[in-house]
Amino acid sequence: MKRPLPKLVYADAQGQIYDHPFLTMAGMSGPEAVLPEQIELIPLPEGSRLFTIPGTPPIAWDNRAKRFTTVEKAPGIRGKLQAVSAFMAPGFARTLLPACDYSKKQVLLPLWSYTAVGWDEAQDCFVVAATRVDSNTNWNPENYDDRLLDPLVRQRLAEQPDNRLLEQLARCAIDYHCFAAKNLFFRRWEAPLPTSPVCNSACLGCISLQASECCPSNHDRISFVPTPEEIIELALPHLEQAEQAIVSYGQGCEGDPIMQAPTIAEATRRLKAATSRGTINFNSNGSLPERIEELCDAGMDSFRFSLNSVLEERYNAYYRPKGYSFSNVIRSLKISKQAGRFTMVNYLISPGVTDAPEEVAALKRFVDDTGVDMLQLRNLSIDPDLYNRAMQANGRGIGMHRLLTELKQEFPQLQFGYYNRTRENFFPPGFEKGWPISGS
Repeated sequence: MKRPLPKLVYADAQGQIYDHPFLTMAGMSGPEAVLPEQIELIPLPEGSRLFTIPGTPPIAWDNRAKRFTTVEKAPGIRGKLQAVSAFMAPGFARTLLPACDYSKKQVLLPLWSYTAVGWDEAQDCFVVAATRVDSNTNWNPENYDDRLLDPLVRQRLAEQPDNRLLEQLARCAIDYHCFAAKNLFFRRWEAPLPTSPVCNSACLGCISLQASECCPSNHDRISFVPTPEEIIELALPHLEQAEQAIVSYGQGCEGDPIMQAPTIAEATRRLKAATSRGTINFNSNGSLPERIEELCDAGMDSFRFSLNSVLEERYNAYYRPKGYSFSNVIRSLKISKQAGRFTMVNYLISPGVTDAPEEVAALKRFVDDTGVDMLQLRNLSIDPDLYNRAMQANGRGIGMHRLLTELKQEFPQLQFGYYNRTRENFFPPGFEKGWPISGS
């Protein structure tokens, strides 16, 4: 017997969350309300959060009337209702947006990723429209105890008082709760190496720099370019001593590191000369292909290039490039791949856009043309209505789960993931068979 779909969840004006006695959970694919498929409903992952969408009533499926309906009132609740969204734990890709009436919204929403959520009576739990794409557990919140972190930060700052990069990452770890920055002080896993206060993109959803009339950025951008010596002073001990050691250029607290490629190349050459241990990774918009060549020559192990779309018009609408073109990004991808580097795409996904039929067709051509090794499926943090309008989304997609299934069937060598990996795990056993595949 087919299991009933979960119930609508909503919040009152104070943020208290309820489930509706008879209305059914809906989601959104682009601007269109849809019913979730059973295959894409999973219990709310540990480490996820629920929050309200202010001034925005939810949309539900009314099975008695056989239609979608905007729900502004509920039994026993005074005042207007607010829609509820989930913010997913890392490693999970959302498959539907929250269903709500965005025409009632009065403000631009903060830079979070918004996921459809409902209440499953049979399982007695919240469920979300999502699929797990990476089983690496290093980034689970329970691994980041700030009570252990604070003395480590104080000790490192005392040992290296003149390193500006260390001071920046201490702020990222303590004030912004950046897990990667915390890893530097715990001396384990992937640690960040931000380098660039400037960028040649003006992303609609930039998390470190926003125009005052837009949504506020999540944190401040680094204000200086560290020297190769400052980079090496932090990176070399991490590469030599950390478990599953990765150091990564290109972090949320900076512009794009491609703007500082000569400094990064010099630091990377010296790191590679000093140790053969660990993995050095470069996250970038890939806008300057000649600098990717320079970084390959310096010994970079892997590259992750950010894309929201493989359609040039949509790419330009989000990244708003300054002085480079979409073709430059494609060339950079090919340079990395042809140089034998592990080549990833930081694919910023939004249901209804990412799985739109025209995007799916273009993505398959892109994978075939570039030979990219991995799609890191990252939930794009932006107001869904703002993004749908910017992308001119005008209908539903084929379904995110269906998109991933088709890609894996057509390109079994293509990996899905969420995190960067060590060199030893670029191609883990069994990666051709499906997802998620664990890779540290």
